[in-house]
Amino acid sequence: MKEEINAELFNHLVDLAALELNPQEAEYLRRELNNQLAAIHTLEGIPIPEGIEPAARGVPYPPERAQPLRQDVVENCDEVEAILSQAPELEDGYIVVPDIPHEDL
Repeated sequence: MKEEINAELFNHLVDLAALELNPQEAEYLRRELNNQLAAIHTLEGIPIPEGIEPAARGVPYPPERAQPLRQDVVENCDEVEAILSQAPELEDGYIVVPDIPHEDL
């Protein structure tokens, strides 16, 4: 089987995704990605007759079989104070959550 994702490309992808993998995990995932690509290439080789429409899920789901959308109904909660009393910190009636550190890419 031809490997489309070599170790160098895989390591680059791992760096881009900021993953931490041990060597065994990395090799397993690289092998699995190559297996998935091989399966896709096999499926690409299956001839599809003209006129066959693409299907999102393989099963037609026409609008006449779909359930109607439900109405949005506002329901007030009677337990707001009990819920807010459990929050470690509030500001103007809102729960304060800690900042999540991140890096701009």
